[in-house]
Amino acid sequence: MSDERKGDGERKFGTLYLCATPIGNLEDMTYRAVRVLSEVPLIAAEDTRRTRQLLTHFGLSTRLTSYHEHNKGEKGPELIEWLTSGNDLACVSDAGLPGVADPGARLAADAIAAGVRVVPIPGANAALSALIASGLDTTRFSFVGFLPRTKEKRRERLSELSGREDTLIFYEAPHRLAETLEAIFNALGDRPAAIARELTKKFEEFRRGSLSELLTWSREASPRGEFVLVVGGATEKGEMIPTAPEDAVGIVHSLTAQGMAKKEAIREAAKQTGLSRRDVYQAVLAAEEKQTQYL
Repeated sequence: MSDERKGDGERKFGTLYLCATPIGNLEDMTYRAVRVLSEVPLIAAEDTRRTRQLLTHFGLSTRLTSYHEHNKGEKGPELIEWLTSGNDLACVSDAGLPGVADPGARLAADAIAAGVRVVPIPGANAALSALIASGLDTTRFSFVGFLPRTKEKRRERLSELSGREDTLIFYEAPHRLAETLEAIFNALGDRPAAIARELTKKFEEFRRGSLSELLTWSREASPRGEFVLVVGGATEKGEMIPTAPEDAVGIVHSLTAQGMAKKEAIREAAKQTGLSRRDVYQAVLAAEEKQTQYL
């Protein structure tokens, strides 16, 4: 088919191409990606309508088949059979690199297990695009993706990340942005961060500052678009964890409002602020007594 297959005449299986597509700006499509998508007999697409529009833009008419989160269990084996029968296949995401926070990772793993050659076709990626323009440390970073939806599991995941010194990268939808920023702030402290919105598109925007500043902005602006959150790691220079008793009280109130037991919230606030649990407890008690006086 292409130069990737030359010198491999004995191989009977097809090749799985993980093909990056633009995350917004169609000019980010690579020459190689266009060629591969034109030469393979079939493309497995997360959203066939969106991919058809992309193919039409570049004058391509390759056959499409649907492969997404909800049908990967039944469709995956069919695609592996297609590959092991000697046919090439390209896999594309809605946008960006397939396999990064999407079902392409499952298809790649299944193909490798079956002995099928997997070839990456590099291109645009939202996480890395946000990272390099965030102004935060790029030497060590971790991609977190979307946090769990439930509050308890989200707290558990963020607790696991609280001591990490590498820069953290999250994905989030607009209607959950403020809630997620608040959860990250409560778990990690007021660290430097950046928000990237609508990357490579007409209304691309970056917001940089502390988590508390970005949280205030998200509540007031009700922004639209898909977001990437980049958060500084737990370093002496990068982390700005509140240390005053008043800050600890605020953390306790925020956590209990989310459903955490008061005792557990005091323990978590002590961990975040560096104060003793006794000091946090006394500060909460004093705040409650003061509030009672005004009632």
